[in-house]
Amino acid sequence: MFDLIDFKAVLIIALIFIPLEQLLPLHGEQSATRRHWLNDVFYLLFNGIVVKAGIVSVVGAAMLLAQRFVPEALTAAVQSQPVWLQAIEALLIADIGFYLAHRAFHAVPFLWRFHAIHHSIEEMDWLAAHRVHPVDQILTKSASFVPLFALGFSAEAVLIYVLTYHWQSVFIHSNTRIRFGPLKWLIASPQFHHWHHANEREAYDKNFAGQLPFLDLIGGTLFMPPRMPEKYGVDEPVPQLYHQQLVYPLVAAAEPAAPIAEASAGKPE
Repeated sequence: MFDLIDFKAVLIIALIFIPLEQLLPLHGEQSATRRHWLNDVFYLLFNGIVVKAGIVSVVGAAMLLAQRFVPEALTAAVQSQPVWLQAIEALLIADIGFYLAHRAFHAVPFLWRFHAIHHSIEEMDWLAAHRVHPVDQILTKSASFVPLFALGFSAEAVLIYVLTYHWQSVFIHSNTRIRFGPLKWLIASPQFHHWHHANEREAYDKNFAGQLPFLDLIGGTLFMPPRMPEKYGVDEPVPQLYHQQLVYPLVAAAEPAAPIAEASAGKPE
């Protein structure tokens, strides 16, 4: 689970999603080698090294606190449950953590500068899922992982969550027209997440959940009309090269701040 670069997994994902996007494209005119695709390959191959090290550090520090403040009776109760039930609970708890962290990245101007990298994507596809600043990934994923480890969920339950999240994250960014019908309120789909990336005012700051859209329904942030977005991206001048995007949040922080309503335009993960 913590291999630095899992080339086998990368190959499997590519072999599944590249043909799928050709067979069932949402935007048929979009090429598999769309603009800046190579930039996102750098994220796919190299982000994991920093992100996994960061998550291990954050989770490790949190576990030291959890040992002092989380009752042993609670962790014992969690561990006594069957793996299938733990997995369901882990998916829910982790996505609540993701929802809250994701919402914070849209609400706090300094955090938004990191998250704007992900929202700078103007053509959605499976590769777009990987364009995430390492700081963004470390904090949002830690918000999901920390409660799972603190509460004592089994390694099997955590692994089920990790695999589910990873595959669904790639899927919901993909350039596919697959919809889930009545299950769209329960399971995140491209329809749900593409609206999160839409650069259309009515869609700003909507659809924060990673996997469970009903969390947005509860939080009052759900937006999922029948049509699909016409425009993606942000209006601010985010650079399009990997090394420039890594330093952009700090460079932007050093410059005079634009009004947040303008700077975060197109705040549509």
